[in-house]
Order: sequence, then structure tokens, then C-alpha cells
Amino acid sequence: MASVREIRGRIKSVKNTARVTNAMQMVAASKMRRAQEQVVNARPYAEKIQAILSSLISTQSIQNAEEGHYLLSRRAVKNGVIIQITPDRGLAGGLPSNINRATSLFMGNQSFPMSVITVGKKGNDFMVRAGQNITRHFPGFGDRPQMLDCRPITEMISQLYANEEIDSVHLAYTRFVNTLIQEPVVVQLLPIIGASDSEDAIKSSNYEYEPDASTVLTTLLPKFLEAQVFQAILESNASEQSARMVAMRNATDAAEEMVDTLTLELNKARQAMITAELLDLVGGVAALDA
Repeated sequence: MASVREIRGRIKSVKNTARVTNAMQMVAASKMRRAQEQVVNARPYAEKIQAILSSLISTQSIQNAEEGHYLLSRRAVKNGVIIQITPDRGLAGGLPSNINRATSLFMGNQSFPMSVITVGKKGNDFMVRAGQNITRHFPGFGDRPQMLDCRPITEMISQLYANEEIDSVHLAYTRFVNTLIQEPVVVQLLPIIGASDSEDAIKSSNYEYEPDASTVLTTLLPKFLEAQVFQAILESNASEQSARMVAMRNATDAAEEMVDTLTLELNKARQAMITAELLDLVGGVAALDA
């Protein structure tokens, strides 16, 4: 059995760890609330721009001209790219591992070569270790991402797609469900899925477009790409903060349980020490009486 001094030292160390994890839990909880509000507020915009775009593509004039617009054109896929969004920091439970695993599984199931655009350090480190072809790495966008942060990514993939260097683009991120559930997903970004492919798309046009549908579509497509990537970043950020808050709460609870266990062990050690001292005292008295 460990000595009383050793056990007291371990209790002190665990309590210090619990204070750190508790502080990190409170910080993560504050960031989590802000990130959750951000992702919930942004969802209607992303959904509406998707609905308008689907309505545009469903119009007969756009369908006839679809082959001419490079973001809508479909061709045989020879090369693809996947944009993977992961945290920059750890201490987020199994979230980084889950999205890395989902991305690797998706890439492995494709019949064509795929490269990766990594957003966030955790995903980039994983892809480097896995020997994947990394087209470009973007650092994470912090706890308060902005729409403009996405523009370099969308401009790059648009240019690569227009030059036919890539024939498909997918987006891998962690979708925020609630504080306890975050779901890794992979969705198609390019070519853009129109009304004929999407179950939720509007089948008939309810809008009048000025000056015309084709001009509006040309203006809307880059904004649509930005909205989709930005929404994925917001979803990933909310998922990260939620996972970190839960991980730190679990760590704090585990530390408190360990303190209770060590305290019980300390009491047993002290009791054993006192018993031994009493036995020595009784033995000494008996020797004097003899």
C-alpha cells in the first residue's frame, strides 16, 4: 500500500487536473452556445439559397443551357477532390478521428483518384501520415468564422473545375445534431445537384427573375458555393465546441471520482498506520508490565 504522503500527493495532482479541465469545460460551454446559435441562424440562409438555385436549374431555359455552365456541367470523373474540415486543436473526444475515418472510407470506395483540401490541422496531420495527395492546406478559421474566410477555398475549386483539372468536389465535415451527437458526413459540392437530382428541390419555378434567370444563376452560383462551405465550417465548429465541452466534463467527472477513490485509500492507509502505532504502544506497555 502506498504511503500517506504519496496518496496525498496524488490527490493534490488530480485536484489540480480537475480544476484545469473544469475551467476548460466552462470556456468550451461558452463557445459552444455561441457556435450553436451561429449554426442554427445560418441554416435558413443555406436552405433558401439551395431552394432558389434548385428552382433556377429546374426552369426549361436553364436546363437547355446547363451544359454551357461549367459549375453545372457533368462529365466523366477522372479526378476528384474532397474538402475535409477538422479542428485545429485536440481535446475534442473522438470527433477528429470520426471525420478522418469517414473521409478515408469515402475516398477508398471511389473508382477514381482523389486529392484532399484540408481545413484544420488535425485532418491535415492525418492525411500527411496516410500519404494522401494534399492539394492545399488551409488553417482553421477559429471560433468565429466569417463568410469571407471561405472565398479562397471556393475560388480555388471553381478554377480547378473550370480548367477540368478535377471533375468532382465533395465536402467532408461534422454535422451538428445536438450537444451529445455530432455526425460525420460527406456531401457532393460539384457538379451542383439540380432539381432533377434533389428530393427536396422545388420542381416548378415560383420566382420571376430580373434581368433573366441565366444572369441570376451566374451571380448566384459562387454565392451558393460559399454558403455551402461556410455552413459546413459552422457545423464543424459547433460540433467541435460541443464535443470539447462534453470531453472536458467527462474528464472533470473522472478526476472527481479518482479523488474519491484516493481519499478512501488515504483513509485506509491512515487507519492502518494508526492501528500499527496502537499495536506498538500496547506491545510496549505489555513489556513494561512484564
